Amino acid sequence: MKRVMVDSLHPLRFEPIFKRLIWGGRRLATVLRKPIGEGSEYAESWEISDHRLDVSRVADGPLAGRTLRDLVHRHGDDLFGPAVGHREQFPLLVKFIDAQQDLSVQVHPDDDRGRRLANDNGKTETWVIVHAEPGSKIYAGLRPGTTRAELAAAIERGNVEEYLHSFPARRGDCILIPAGTVHAIGAGVVLAEFQQMSDATFRLHDWNRVGHDGRPRPLHVAESLESINFEAGPIVPMVTSPEPMPGGVRERLSRSDYFALDRLTLNAPASLGEADRFTIVLGIEGEAEIRSRDLTVPLGLGQTLLLPASIGPCEVSPRGSATLLTCVVP
Repeated sequence: MKRVMVDSLHPLRFEPIFKRLIWGGRRLATVLRKPIGEGSEYAESWEISDHRLDVSRVADGPLAGRTLRDLVHRHGDDLFGPAVGHREQFPLLVKFIDAQQDLSVQVHPDDDRGRRLANDNGKTETWVIVHAEPGSKIYAGLRPGTTRAELAAAIERGNVEEYLHSFPARRGDCILIPAGTVHAIGAGVVLAEFQQMSDATFRLHDWNRVGHDGRPRPLHVAESLESINFEAGPIVPMVTSPEPMPGGVRERLSRSDYFALDRLTLNAPASLGEADRFTIVLGIEGEAEIRSRDLTVPLGLGQTLLLPASIGPCEVSPRGSATLLTCVVP
């Protein structure tokens, strides 16, 4: 395979990887303008992925057709930047989720338990709600004082909801879900998710529904109980304060050891991206253009770009106004 020169790296847009699951719908198309096919149950659009067989492929530009894994292996230093350092796998997975039905009540393991129980990375994640139907909910964390024994008994009885902390889903809310947190996305919610590169998920309750075969979907009770952090308590949306920046305002959303997420609301040109690390950019409102050298790339609602570190800061120009999410490895 011919080696691509370093100076050909550019803002990268990937072909979405669509996941059809029992709880999905069609809002990836109606809300986010995704090119899904016929039918329903379109649950997830994986925007950037380097997970097992689900590997993103560059959609357009000089590197069209190349996989993210190939870029990591051939051009990792230029893709990641010195602040991120050498990696054998892209560290973050970015997706959109359409919850036409309530998702199962689940928990993700930390790094140690992920390797031991699922042969995968751990999974800390963060959500930004981009659409919420009236009455929709987010379930995040256990009610104060819930013990392992109480939750185990509730799983057996099928009434786990009594022990879940919940709140109304609101457009724009950001919720950080550390590994070990019991959670579920309620019906009627469309959100953007940034997470560790992992698909380690343990299901402890599925609202007593059945799958296409007429039987309950499998639960992972032992793994769930081992992975839950019973000391964590309820989770609430992040509280942010807009900070002035050239071209608009910035809100510092969630922070973890794995990612730092910001929301930019722009009404004039601004600088985006860093020379020492890659930046992920996701459009959630309005339209913008990102310029890198002599290449201009559009970014609209529901679209995602990966800015390699080697291209340095880029100019982003909103068409009127635009709201973007940016994510880096801290």
